Amino acid sequence: MVNPVPPEGKALPPPPEVAATRALDRLSSFRITYVAILAFVFLYVFSVKGLERLFDHHFRVAVAQALRVDPSEDFVARLQAQVDAAVRHSWWTRVGGVSVTVFVLGADGRTPLYVDSPALPPLLNPDPAAAAHAAAHLLPAMADVTVSVPHNSLVANLVLVAYAGALVAFLFGFNRRVARREAELFSAALAARHTTAERAEQIERELAEVRSYLADVEPVEELQQEEIRSLQAERASLQEKLGVLAAREAELRAQAGKALELDEERQALESLLEEALRDVTRRDDEIRSLQSSLKRAAREGPAAPRTRETELVGRRLRTLYKNLEIDDHAVDDLVELRDEALKLRAEEAVKRLCDEPESAAVRRKVGGLPPGLSIFELGFAGKGRIYYTKGEVRRFRVLLIGTKASQKTDLEYLSRLA
Repeated sequence: MVNPVPPEGKALPPPPEVAATRALDRLSSFRITYVAILAFVFLYVFSVKGLERLFDHHFRVAVAQALRVDPSEDFVARLQAQVDAAVRHSWWTRVGGVSVTVFVLGADGRTPLYVDSPALPPLLNPDPAAAAHAAAHLLPAMADVTVSVPHNSLVANLVLVAYAGALVAFLFGFNRRVARREAELFSAALAARHTTAERAEQIERELAEVRSYLADVEPVEELQQEEIRSLQAERASLQEKLGVLAAREAELRAQAGKALELDEERQALESLLEEALRDVTRRDDEIRSLQSSLKRAAREGPAAPRTRETELVGRRLRTLYKNLEIDDHAVDDLVELRDEALKLRAEEAVKRLCDEPESAAVRRKVGGLPPGLSIFELGFAGKGRIYYTKGEVRRFRVLLIGTKASQKTDLEYLSRLA
């Protein structure tokens, strides 16, 4: 089928199959960009997970080696020092920002020998016979190690920067390749258009010469007529090709403009990425500054002396209620109630929790706490609250005693127990 001749000054649109191919090429370039960004995100997340597994294996091996101590010496202090050296003095925790939590129990499964930091005091009697007896019951020790790589740590940031650099380099190279390919297509189309235009001008000159000859000489030979018709058909065909090439030129110019827009978008993404990296670095500096301030405040802040009343109340509660572990914080809260009737109601609820936990007025499990904390609330006197959890040695452990007015402060304290 012969394509129609386009009108004067207008170009024919490209064929449908050509337009569909070009649309698929543009869609493919966008898909590659999206896939590259998704690959960057997934690689970063799973690389951090892989690092957590590697660090978990590393620190488990290090802690297992640190648990090997000589029973004949002060093995508790030795064990604590070795575990502290393997975990807290490690380059990965001090500089890399890897979070490691270690909990060491004796062989009896109840006596804690090392609970994260700071270490517990030595548990052995200085008598050699007692020390040997304790070593026989406590060794070999058992350890539970939990390792995590926070996303604001140095190790995670190094992985993020590495993958971000690879992503930027890939997108830059890909955009350069697309722009170069579009430029080549544009140059080829422009050269073809010039060639066709020159051929059309040559045909126009030939037609003018033929018309001049026919105007002077009567056409008597059929051959001349056939040549004229052939030249006219070739002229129509060339005009049609010129229309197609003009449409192709316009499309290539539009694609070149889109390539420039993509390059500007890439530069904007690079600027955003650099700003995000600077923001991450600034937040890391703020976190390290806050951690240093907290450590300095912990070293400089003196502990408040316990009053005699607090000591007497704590000794009485721990003597009367054998099934409960009562924290010093809970004893201080009970003394600070000041209302004798409220104190009696609170101690009544503690006694019920010790002797008859099934009949205690447990309100609910406390929500809004970090995962892993299972803390319950026991009410008394309408507005009073006793917060407790499962004990390590005894049935329950009383964490603190408060009222509705101190609920916000109490929940903040419970959150820090994680």
